[in-house]
This record gives sequence, C-alpha cells and structure tokens, in this order.
Amino acid sequence: MKKKTVKQPDNKNTELFEALALIEKERGIPVDFMLTQIQKAIVTACKNTYGGNEDVFIKMEPDTGIFEVFLNKEVVEEVFDPNREVHIDEARKINAAARLEDKIGIKLDPKDFGRIAVQTARNIIRQGIRDGEKGQALAEYQSKLKEIVTATVEQVDAKTGNATLRLGKAIAILPRNEQVAGETIKEGENIKVYVVDVKSNEKGPRAIISRTHPDLVKRLFESEVPEIFDGTVEIKSISREAGSRTKIAVHSRDENVDAVGACIGPRGQRVGTIVDELGGEKIDIVEFDEDPVKFISAALSPAEVLKVDIDDTAEKMCRATVPDSQLSLAIGNKGQNVRLAAKLTGWKIDIRPESGFFGENEQADDENEPKYIGDGLDDEEEEPEMIDNADTAAEENSEPSETVDSHMEEDAVQPENTAEETD
Repeated sequence: MKKKTVKQPDNKNTELFEALALIEKERGIPVDFMLTQIQKAIVTACKNTYGGNEDVFIKMEPDTGIFEVFLNKEVVEEVFDPNREVHIDEARKINAAARLEDKIGIKLDPKDFGRIAVQTARNIIRQGIRDGEKGQALAEYQSKLKEIVTATVEQVDAKTGNATLRLGKAIAILPRNEQVAGETIKEGENIKVYVVDVKSNEKGPRAIISRTHPDLVKRLFESEVPEIFDGTVEIKSISREAGSRTKIAVHSRDENVDAVGACIGPRGQRVGTIVDELGGEKIDIVEFDEDPVKFISAALSPAEVLKVDIDDTAEKMCRATVPDSQLSLAIGNKGQNVRLAAKLTGWKIDIRPESGFFGENEQADDENEPKYIGDGLDDEEEEPEMIDNADTAAEENSEPSETVDSHMEEDAVQPENTAEETD
C-alpha cells in the first residue's frame, strides 16, 4: 500500500506568515490587512514585469503556509505576446483539459520579478505598514475621544515642558500650556488626561489632550459618583481655573436624591478623591436652580448672599448684595470667586456690600461704580493645540483662595478668613 505524501509548506513562506503575526502583535496591524498590501504589491510587480499583465491569482493560506502566485494567460495555437499568451501544448502540460481561448494560471517565482518591480513592491508594503499604523492610531484615539484616559509619561522635554505620553499603543503630546500650573510631571508615572479632539493630516492622526479642560472634572465626577453615571444627578455647568478652583452646578432628577450630597459622598470621600487627583484643586459643588436668583446666590458660595436684584435694562446682568464682612470672600482672591460664579451661571454679577458705597446716595450716578463685576459671557474658547514647541511664557494663574472646600459646612467659614481673600 502506497503512502500518501503531503507537500510540506515552504519554510520561507512559514517565516513570512510568522513575521506578519509578529507585526500584528507588536504594532496592532491585522494580518489580513498586511496580506492585502502584499497582494497589491505582487499585482504591481507582475504588471511591471510582464508587459502590463495584471491578471494575477494569488493564493495565501497562513494556516497551511501556502503562498503561491499564478499569472493568467490565454491558451493559443500561436504565441504573439508571451506575457499574455501560452501555447496549447504548454498549457496541457499544466492542465490536460486545457482548450483554446481558455485562461490558465502559470505559476510564478517571485525571483523572476525584475529589480525595479521588487523595489516597487517593497515600497507598497512599507507604505501599507505606515497606513496600517496610522489607521490603528486613529482608531485608538477615536475610541477615547471626549473621555479620560490614563497615560504613561514617556518623556518630558526639559526646555519646553511638553510631555510625551503613551495612550495604549498610540503616542500623544501634552503641551506645557495644557498642564496644570504648579504640577510636576515625571517620566514613568501614570496621569489622567482628557482627549479633547482627534485630528488627522498628512503626518497622521493626532490626539489633542489636556489636563486643564473643564470636562476633565466632569468625567472624574461621572466615574466617582454613581448617581451621575446613571443619570439620576445631572451636571448642568462647570467653570474652572485649573490648579486653583472649580465650581460645578448639579441637579437631581429624583426629588429624593440630594445632588450636592451625592457628589460630596460619605465624609467627603467622593469629592476628596477628585481633589486628590487634581492635586488639591478646590471644588465648590452648588445646587442648580432654574430661578436665576437662587442659582446666582448658590454660585457665589461660600459667601453668604443677602439678595440678588436682576437688572432688566441689560441682558443677563444682576446685582448681588453681601454682608460687608463677606465682601472679600464673595469677590475672591483676584476676583476668582465671582469670576467663576459668573461663568458658571452665564450672568454678569455686580457685587455690592450691604452698607453700600461711599456717598452712594449723595454722588452722581456716574460715580456710583460697582465694587466688582464678574463677566459671565464666556469668550469663545480656543481649542487646545498639540504643538511641538509649547509657549513656556508664564500664564496668569490666580492663587487658591483661602475659603473652605465645598464639602465643608458654610458655617465653618470664619469672618477673619475673609481678609485673606482681598485682591
């Protein structure tokens, strides 16, 4: 009884498929994608080598290691174009059933390709690898768009301060002006960043990331507060001066759930975790209200507001009256508290002390100037740019005010602390 012999695959072919599998593992480029690029390269090589004939059949089976290329030619009695035609006698040596005008595949040896054709094929494959890497990076970025990701710091440029981060298998740059003021980023550590946008150009996709974006705080609350994650508590607005202070307005859709309490958590654990992540940045959590008077009063927390008068002669303009002892607290260090409250509510806020101003009832109207106005009309925010050379000029950053954190009781604010809040 004759033993059936099984043709063993070419070792070189096996090595090819093993190399493709390694590329998929290390660079994330699928084997199927690379096989498609190789097929394109072979077709181009055949076209350049065999007089423009690109009628090619390629058989690739990674599981069995089979990799064969056949150039299809027409069976004829007399050959005029050997690149496209094969004599019937030769055809029948390959397939005894071959007939005139049939198409038959002639097995090719890649070694027969010309030098130029081989070089062209190599360039196509290399370009395919680059395109595959760009595609993988783009997919990686897009899957994280508008989300917080934990990235590893690979390098920090000592001159510009820009940090190179690894996000999964992708690389992104965190410019100095998108880092929190006073924060020190060290190589090898893991930090959380917010993916603001994803852009693509000739050089490939870029992720625009930030540590200063207000939505970074929003996503942190979503991850720490289950009531926000499931939609019971809604974040209405956020105003932030990164590294110093953030105000966040929340509202509960369930009257039985305290929105502010849910965000603070038991013994302040939830907001405390977020404050720690932001390097000690103070966070004021206030109750959102459709009534602008109540909302503005809450937004000026931790200062006590006696009353809010809406100015009907101007668009979204109001006057907030506070006790004399709370004036500096309401304004905040360098105007930070009222500025953040204005951005949070969208209203221009004129802060007035309870006692009024010098000669307010005696002087002319043009001398009756407000103590401080917070402009709640946000300028158009510029999208953070991922640049190669970040501007290292010092940015204007307000010092954190001496008021208590939002999760402390308001009655804990002592009058003597307010003096430190004066601009």
